[in-house]
Amino acid sequence: MVELKEVTTIAAPIERCFDLARSVEVHLAGNVHFGESAVAVGGVTSGLVDLGQRVTWRARHLGVWQNLTSEITRMERPTYFRDEMIEGAFKRMEHDHYFEATSADVTVMTDVFRFAAPLGILGTVAEVVVLRRYMTNLLHERIVVIKEIAESTEWARYLFSAPATHEATA
Repeated sequence: MVELKEVTTIAAPIERCFDLARSVEVHLAGNVHFGESAVAVGGVTSGLVDLGQRVTWRARHLGVWQNLTSEITRMERPTYFRDEMIEGAFKRMEHDHYFEATSADVTVMTDVFRFAAPLGILGTVAEVVVLRRYMTNLLHERIVVIKEIAESTEWARYLFSAPATHEATA
């Protein structure tokens, strides 16, 4: 299993950072070049994802269209949440999001992302040769978008004007 860790200081309050990290729309804003969308297969398709809720993401990665369903399995607002892959191409994937307020307007966000490829030794080779770098870049792009939005006036558009969390019925 590969573990990636990135620590980011954001000039914004902890609650804002926590909620932006759970926003479907912010996630999509960070993955536009993959054609990513939240698809209606019985989960959340917009707004803020909460404990026990699932999102199915559809995107093209490494030239292949795929669906990945994740669920928020743990949450301690506003300092921590975990999303885990329920269905998808990986053998296992989990993402821990930690938030620490160092002042009223500064938050340290720590992402710990773990994944394992399927296919035994072939998957292990893929992790080393391709997936580690690819997933590092995806994680970094997502973090940059959260930071940019949180530190701008744009954040209110995602948190105050965002559609209410919607559970699709498929």
